[in-house]
Amino acid sequence: MSTAAAADATAPASPLFIDVVSDVVCPWCYIGKRKLELALARLGHGPAVTVRWHPFELNPDMPAQGMPRASYIEAKFGDATRSDAIYARVRAVGAEIGIAFAFERIRLQPNTLDAHRLIAWAQQRGDAQALVERVFRAYFIDGSSIGETDELATLAADAGLPSDEARAMLASDAYRGEVEAEVREARDSGISGVPFFIFNGRTAVSGAHDPDTLLEAITAARS
Repeated sequence: MSTAAAADATAPASPLFIDVVSDVVCPWCYIGKRKLELALARLGHGPAVTVRWHPFELNPDMPAQGMPRASYIEAKFGDATRSDAIYARVRAVGAEIGIAFAFERIRLQPNTLDAHRLIAWAQQRGDAQALVERVFRAYFIDGSSIGETDELATLAADAGLPSDEARAMLASDAYRGEVEAEVREARDSGISGVPFFIFNGRTAVSGAHDPDTLLEAITAARS
């Protein structure tokens, strides 16, 4: 990034809105979240930043109860050699930014609709950042079953949200229509891979790019 662009990126400015399309079972989305945080940390005392999370389903046909992780890996990659190579790269990138991926702990590949509903519910109440981080960590580091209501209610409590209200929401159909509509909208707009970042509704970046690239996109969106 040029010196001028760096100076512009760190200057006080009008509010910055960042829309992030992601899925909570996407390791690159977790990496992208962390890289975005590193980029925003470099803005210093710049603009007020609002991050808004939008759902995407990498596996829209996943059964509601999920499926064994081993079966999912076999269906997706065919053989362990290919999956091991892919996940070795993800582990290496994660280690560089403080994410200790523990794929071996994951026993169930979940349907992510309820996790997205929970994030939408939290976002209506305010900032969903803490919950999004907690869900990512629960799945990729703790190996938790994030498709289960009890686990999601616990994660809500961990993020400072009322678990009883989260549980009641998950027991209903609240936010189902909104989440499904957003997923359709993302696909209809041409988004086929995540993470996908949109800065101030003007500049889009697809993929888990390094902070410098994200800062350049922020500068372009604010210019």
